[in-house]
Amino acid sequence: MSGKRRSGKFLLAFVVSALGMFALLLAPPLRPLVEGFSGKLAFAAGWAIRACGGACLQQAAFLSNPARGFTMEVRDGCNGANVVILLWAAILAYPTGRRWKAIGLGAGLAAIMPLNLLRLITLFYLGQYHPSIFEFAHLYLWEMLIIIDAMAVFALWVRRAKIGTRVMEK
Repeated sequence: MSGKRRSGKFLLAFVVSALGMFALLLAPPLRPLVEGFSGKLAFAAGWAIRACGGACLQQAAFLSNPARGFTMEVRDGCNGANVVILLWAAILAYPTGRRWKAIGLGAGLAAIMPLNLLRLITLFYLGQYHPSIFEFAHLYLWEMLIIIDAMAVFALWVRRAKIGTRVMEK
């Protein structure tokens, strides 16, 4: 198969996978699961903040510090699901075996979620102590860092999947 045709097949599979997963993310029957996931991320962030001596109240997907008058909500764009979906769509679209796809899906999730948790914690503190840069950090800086993380994971995974596939074929 020519490189151009392979690229077109990858792009089509990527778009179909991404659209399908985003449709699931937004499907009304699954919204309680997504919102519950956001709440669990807020719980983990709140726990980490308190474990390190910080003041944080957590309720559902909200983190707050009433003494400083700051509250933030972990929503769809903040829970890392959008970047995970894009990474997973790329992994599912890539032409390799199921075993390597499963490894990539798990590794991708394991690479993005801890970084996203760190993102939530830093944003919680930025919102309290440096509110003037909160929006920039939230909308641009951390978004870029999470996307770069996903791109690096994909590039490393592709390299490993190619080597692993060649070894298995021998």
